[in-house]
Amino acid sequence: MRIGIAQTSPVFGEVDRNIAEALDLIGQERADLWILPELFATGYQFVDTAEVRELAERVPGGSTTEALVEHAHRHGCHIVAGLPEQDGDHLYNSAILVGPDGFLACYRKVHLFCAEKEHFTPGDRSFPVIDLGIARIGMMVCFDHLFPESARSLALQGADIICHPANLVLPDLAQRTMTIRALENGVFTATANRVGTEARTSESLTYTGQSQIIGPDGEVIGRLSQTDVGVFVADIDVERARNKRITDWNDVLGDRRPDQYKL
Repeated sequence: MRIGIAQTSPVFGEVDRNIAEALDLIGQERADLWILPELFATGYQFVDTAEVRELAERVPGGSTTEALVEHAHRHGCHIVAGLPEQDGDHLYNSAILVGPDGFLACYRKVHLFCAEKEHFTPGDRSFPVIDLGIARIGMMVCFDHLFPESARSLALQGADIICHPANLVLPDLAQRTMTIRALENGVFTATANRVGTEARTSESLTYTGQSQIIGPDGEVIGRLSQTDVGVFVADIDVERARNKRITDWNDVLGDRRPDQYKL
């Protein structure tokens, strides 16, 4: 299977431009699965909730979802990407999965970071795993990386690849934790982060880049720069994520003792 991560630098509120630039970027390479950053089409630093509501879309059916579906159909690929979702009065920081035949799934970010708590509703759906045939895909968003339960719940459902759209601002933190998440669960992880700076409020945010693909044994398959827009594509053997044995006696998931994990 060939998977790709895209590292972008969106301009806040320029949705059509940001979508076009992201799709042009991934259109230059071939992959079966692409991962785009969190809120890749809108930008991240909202001044207030009214801005979120103005830019949020229905899922499915919104213009960003439709643009991604059209690209996936034309290029015969799947895409995971982050966007603001509106569902009734609720606003979610969401990630969607689309493929050549249309919309497949939506995940709503469970663990909200900093000012997101003022603008978004915490996710109300469990972490999803979608079987594409060629691989089983799990989704989380950005700050979910800090909570081991996020990746573990996906691994226990059979995820081979954890797709991780992100807008990371804490230097090196998620790059380290997602390496650990891959190792402790025996899965591939693919983090698509953004670059650039936003200073739309009193706080300036500089995004840390270093989007990465990590293998089931924790090795860095590929990592992008801290500052530049770009893509990285890798061929992976999905079967490596299905062999959980680390010795003849031990299994990463099979040796768990849930009866002893008392709060």
